[in-house]
Amino acid sequence: MKTYGMARQFFGCLLSLLLAGCAVGSAVIPVDHGSAVPGGTVIARGAPERLVGTPVEVGKPIPATQLINDDTMAMVNLAAMKGKVLLVSIVPSIDTKVCEAQTHYLGEQGQRLPAGIIRITVSRDTPFAQKRFANEAKLHDITFLSDYRDGSFGKSTGLLQAESMLLARAVFVVDREGIVRYLQVVPHLAHLPDMEAAFNAAAKLVKER
Repeated sequence: MKTYGMARQFFGCLLSLLLAGCAVGSAVIPVDHGSAVPGGTVIARGAPERLVGTPVEVGKPIPATQLINDDTMAMVNLAAMKGKVLLVSIVPSIDTKVCEAQTHYLGEQGQRLPAGIIRITVSRDTPFAQKRFANEAKLHDITFLSDYRDGSFGKSTGLLQAESMLLARAVFVVDREGIVRYLQVVPHLAHLPDMEAAFNAAAKLVKER
């Protein structure tokens, strides 16, 4: 049985080794272990940023909203993706260093997760920008979904930034029945989420029957 807790101890080191270009200056991107509240505030560009919409809650169903698949341009509803555990990584924009690091970690380190977990990245980038990023980064095991049209996903989860209209940085895990079982909203948008904690939560759900 794989031990996910050990990997968590070396999260910062792994990021620096895998993604040497994703450091801020000479420092490794910090990892936040706490969580802000959907519909609350986060720190963006050094100042508080209000999050708007209906807050998503642990223990409640994931809201039914339409996202667009970057590869097929088909409409995708996360609430309808039952039967699999969903590990959803939410980023403001894939074309920034921190978001790039977060997405690479999901794609590269997420390969060691057990079968039965669908890894998803959601942003407000256009599907075309997401597809370009996926091809350039060679990340083809992640499902990229776009909320670019009207931000309905952000509004339905309380993760839409009021000023920039981008999504907040977050990660959540949804069980086979469509219930949110884990949620972290990164308090400081220049920091990374605790991806190892999300990995552990997803792996635990796969083992549950």
